[in-house]
Amino acid sequence: MTYRFEHETLGQRVVFAPGAAATALAAEVERLGAARVMVLASAAEARLAREVTDGLPVVHVHDEVVMHVPVPVAERARAAAAEHDVDLLVSVGGGSTTGLAKAVALTSGLPVVAVPTTYAGSEATNVWGLTEGATKTTGVDARVLPRSVVYDATLMLSLPVDLSVASGLNALAHCVDSMWAPRTDPIDAALAAEGIRALDAGLPRIVDDPGDPAGREEALYGAYLAAVAFASAGSGLHHKICHVLGGRYDLPHAATHAVVLPYVLALNAPAAPDADARIARAFGTATGLEGLEALRARLDAPRALRDHGFDEATIPDAVAAILPSVPASNPATVTPDVLERLLRAAWEGATPR
Repeated sequence: MTYRFEHETLGQRVVFAPGAAATALAAEVERLGAARVMVLASAAEARLAREVTDGLPVVHVHDEVVMHVPVPVAERARAAAAEHDVDLLVSVGGGSTTGLAKAVALTSGLPVVAVPTTYAGSEATNVWGLTEGATKTTGVDARVLPRSVVYDATLMLSLPVDLSVASGLNALAHCVDSMWAPRTDPIDAALAAEGIRALDAGLPRIVDDPGDPAGREEALYGAYLAAVAFASAGSGLHHKICHVLGGRYDLPHAATHAVVLPYVLALNAPAAPDADARIARAFGTATGLEGLEALRARLDAPRALRDHGFDEATIPDAVAAILPSVPASNPATVTPDVLERLLRAAWEGATPR
C-alpha cells in the first residue's frame, strides 16, 4: 500500500478528569487568563453548571439553548456576550450548548472551553451549524474550535439511558462516516476504528449499569476519537442527510443519527469493501452492518424516523433538499430513487439491506 495523503491535526487541549471537572475547568480558565466568563448551559443543566463553574469569575449565565441553534437564539447569545464584555465562553452541556458557544465564537472570536455532558462530539470539531427558517447551514472555521475540552464521565451519570444510547450512536455515526467522507485518510480511519471499538464496548455497559462510570468513560473516549476523525474527514452522506432532516423538519439530532446510520452503512458498504472490513474488525463481526445491528439490538436503539416526528409525506421534499449536498466522493451512487428508498426505509424502520 502506498501512503499518499495530507492530514491536518486541530490544535486543542483535551483533559480527561473523571470526578474532577470543576478543578480541571478552573485550571483551564486560569491558563487562558480569563477574568470575565460567560457560562452557557440549558436550564436543565443549571445545577450541574453551577457546580462545575463554582469559583470562576462568571459575569453572566446564559440558558437559552435550542436544538440546531436557530439564528435568533445565536444573535441573543452574541448580544449578551457583548453586553457583559466577556473574555471567555464556558459551555456545559450537549451538542446544542456547544453549538451555541460556537455561534458566539464565530462572530466574536472569543475562546471557548467546553465541558460536555453527552457524547455529541461537537466540542472536538471546528464545525459550526446554524438554522434559519427550515434551512440548516454548516461551515468550518478555526474560531469555533474550543481551546480546551474537559471530559468528566461522572457528569454523564444523570444522562438517561435512552439519551445516552442515541447520543452514543450519533458518535458512532461520526466513525462510520469518517471511513468514506470527502477528506478521509488512514489516520482518520484508524481513529474511527478505535472509536467504534470503544463505543461498542462502552454503550452496552451503560445500558446494563447506568450508575457505573466505567462504561460511560469508555463511551466518552470513543466519542472523542469519533469527533477528531470526523473533524478531519469531513461530512459524508450520513451527516448530509441528517443535517437536512434535523434543520428542515426539527427532528431530534441524536435520535435521527441513530436511526439513519444503518441505512447509509447498508448502502455504502458494498461499494467500499475495505472500509466495511475495517468497521467489521472493530465490531468483531463478519460485516460492518452485522456489528452495528447487533449493537443496536443490544441497546434497544431508536428504530424509525416516524417515531421522532418525520412525516412520510415530506420524503420527496427531503430527497430534493438532500441531493445537492451529496458528496461526489460517496462510494455508492446516490440517485433520487436510491435516496427515496433509503428515507422510506428509515421512516418505516425496515430492516437495513
